[in-house]
Formats: sequence, structure tokens, C-alpha cells
Amino acid sequence: MQLNKIHHVAINSSDYNSTIDFYVDKLGFEIIRENKRDRGDIKLDLKLEDAELEVFINPNLPARPNYPEAYGLRHLAFKVNSVLETAEELKKLGIKTEPIRVDDYTNLPMMFFFDPDGLPLEIHE
Repeated sequence: MQLNKIHHVAINSSDYNSTIDFYVDKLGFEIIRENKRDRGDIKLDLKLEDAELEVFINPNLPARPNYPEAYGLRHLAFKVNSVLETAEELKKLGIKTEPIRVDDYTNLPMMFFFDPDGLPLEIHE
């Protein structure tokens, strides 16, 4: 078996407008496809360089349990050139961020912020 790389990650979202504002307008993902599905939800395929993010928008799903953590997706992490500069850009966009800290294992700067539905997102050098 040869798994070359991750093709996409899929997440659920509750609101179309806040999803577009956050992932497309603020974080810079490009919309590849948008489909209204027979299940009553909307499926967005978003692209960021060679990665894809599938977002299923359905306001009828239960909220994400944040604390304590639950099984499943823990967070998404994005590699950046500078955590400090990216944190400043996020704050200018009105996105709240946690304090920058150093990863215990890589000794590199990292920081968390959250999407409109509370999904933890990480930036990491």
C-alpha cells in the first residue's frame, strides 16, 4: 500500500455565510465546487494550494463538544512561515487567537484559533 498524501479533510459547519466569510474571505481558501445535496445540506469544496477542505453546511447538526475533547477530529493545523505575523493578520481580521506558545516536541512557535463553529485551528511554523 502506498498512501502519498492527504487528499482532503471534511468538516461540518452550521452556517453558510459565516463559513464563506471565515474560510474564503478571511483565510483565503478558493471555492472549487458548491453543491446543494439531496440530504438538505450544502457541500463546499475549498482549495488551499494542494490541499482541499470539504465543508458540509447543515444547521441541524449537534454542536461540537469542545471540553472535554471527544473522539474524532481534534484540530486542523496549517504550516506558516511566521506564527507571529499570521497571528497579527488574524487579529486584524477580527479573529480571536490564543497566545503564541512553543510546541513541546518541535520547539517551534504555534498558536490556536477557532472557526465560527468552534473547530480548533492551529498555525505552526
